[in-house]
Amino acid sequence: MQSAIAIPFSQTSLTRPNTVLESTGSVFSTPRSLRFCGLRREAFGFSTSNQFSFRSERIRTPIRRFEVSAAASSAAGNGAPPKSFDYDLIIIGAGVGGHGAALHAVEKGLKTAIIEGDVVGGTCVNRGCVPSKALLAVSGRMRELQNEHHMKSFGLQVAAAGYNRQGVADHANNLATKIRNNLTNSMKALGVDILTGFGSVLAPQKVKYGKDNIITAKDIIIATGSVPFVPKGIEVDGKTVITSDHALKLESVPDWIAIVGSGYIGLEFSDVYTALGSEVTFIEALDQLMPGFDPEISKLAQRVLINPRKIDYHTGVFASKITPAKDGKPVRIELIDAKTKEPKDTLEVDAALIATGRAPFTNGLGLENVNVVTQRGFIPVDERMRVIDGNGTLVPNLYCIGDANGKMMLAHAASAQGISVVEQVSGRDHVLNHLSIPAACFTHPEISMVGLTEPQAREKGEKEGFKVSVVKTSFKANTKALAENEGEGIAKMIYRPDNGEILGVHIFGLHAADLIHEASNAIALGTRIQDIKLAVHAHPTLSEVLDELFKAAKVESHVTTRTEDFKIKVNTNEDDRGRPSRRRGDEKQPANKDLIVKSTRPTSFIENIYGRVLSLVSRMFV
Repeated sequence: MQSAIAIPFSQTSLTRPNTVLESTGSVFSTPRSLRFCGLRREAFGFSTSNQFSFRSERIRTPIRRFEVSAAASSAAGNGAPPKSFDYDLIIIGAGVGGHGAALHAVEKGLKTAIIEGDVVGGTCVNRGCVPSKALLAVSGRMRELQNEHHMKSFGLQVAAAGYNRQGVADHANNLATKIRNNLTNSMKALGVDILTGFGSVLAPQKVKYGKDNIITAKDIIIATGSVPFVPKGIEVDGKTVITSDHALKLESVPDWIAIVGSGYIGLEFSDVYTALGSEVTFIEALDQLMPGFDPEISKLAQRVLINPRKIDYHTGVFASKITPAKDGKPVRIELIDAKTKEPKDTLEVDAALIATGRAPFTNGLGLENVNVVTQRGFIPVDERMRVIDGNGTLVPNLYCIGDANGKMMLAHAASAQGISVVEQVSGRDHVLNHLSIPAACFTHPEISMVGLTEPQAREKGEKEGFKVSVVKTSFKANTKALAENEGEGIAKMIYRPDNGEILGVHIFGLHAADLIHEASNAIALGTRIQDIKLAVHAHPTLSEVLDELFKAAKVESHVTTRTEDFKIKVNTNEDDRGRPSRRRGDEKQPANKDLIVKSTRPTSFIENIYGRVLSLVSRMFV
């Protein structure tokens, strides 16, 4: 039987000193590699009962030893709670972050409960990542079928493409329902107690949910997510003035819609609406569109995603007042100058989408009971997601993950934070490197990024005294992209030429959201350019865009791959009991021949893994 080895990597394991290798024995577990917007593979209804993945021995920092018996208890239910608590872990909020934390907690043998006051799946599954990608899948196909020149280049002739609005809306709704049900079933199957009702912190290690239900836990995670942020002066009626929550239902496709905000949400919806025939007007408070992206990527994306389409825009203005359509009158938008606050213009459109970001959902959580004061609604936490109270001290056994803490408002970041917290409460210290978490905008073509933008990197270099270099490569030089007639796009890497550290990677082009992970994993593992440029990529694939990017980078000549020799004793003239052997030719061999293994840095965990493997091999053949 062929087995796959899954090694749990982390930034911490690469950098923390005095790490020890702790054997977990021959443990088989379900694979955790498949995710969607941070969702585990169970969200798609995949059965993992007959699939095995041998997990290598874990590296643990000797902080708290987690009992092996507790880890084994997950195989028979959901573990045994401590005598003084109802649960080992209570999670308030069953979105992607809470779901990821719950499943990882059960894997660690923790008796776990998750509280949800709305529906399982949270924003991502019900009103965010999942239904929006269903709409974007439709817009991508519509855009391709409507591009006569593109189709002719393949030698294809396609009749005029059309769509059924309700059918498109049903596709998005059905996908959300399927994923939501699979998330619920996956937690139930693993023994997670799903408790219904609004949850709040009643006291340290004590939670209230519903009307008067009170439960206790050794540790508590707040994972309540966020809601659409609506600025003052904007009246939302859910019909003609809407948020992303309403837009995903696709109850109408207006002829002309204004989108307030040109970030991820606004940009993706502009892709959907223009593909379905709407005209779009962006209203952006800053002086340029797509302000959160790398400036060079923003400039190219505007040329491809905005200028050729039925999109116009107003930058440097606020929508000070928006009035919904009423009595036959259109939606009225009053614009003021973002700096002077002077009246600038008035727009009358069929609909307006408010895409000005999201606000944390933290009201009514009982934070005052543990002396926690929010900052602009966000719950303050440290690098380990531990909640900080109003006096600046840590609240024992209380954590906050995801949008509610504001560190990185992405579904997969929430899931990663939740898993990091579970690692901590089960005895293994872990700090998540947020600079290694990728982000993507699923337009056509896509945009993705990880790490620092070029201005951020240069500012950091100035402060810390190192040089910053930039290298770029084009999709026009990639065979697979040209075969798809999708040569529009670039990949850009910002790095340190003195040591080969990758500071940031930004991609605009076909399947950019899938390509970014090679770069994000390299950052997470601390892999340097001089090492990753030696990796082999299949040809012809889009991955070669990254391959060319790494190979084009120039690291200073005196910098070499950091290696460290470690020795594994292979006593070639002794048997396995340590007695001298009398095999022919022994007299020609040294008493102890050392097998020298070159280990590329950063490899604190690789030394341990390979050391054990090579030691085993040496015993088999010597």
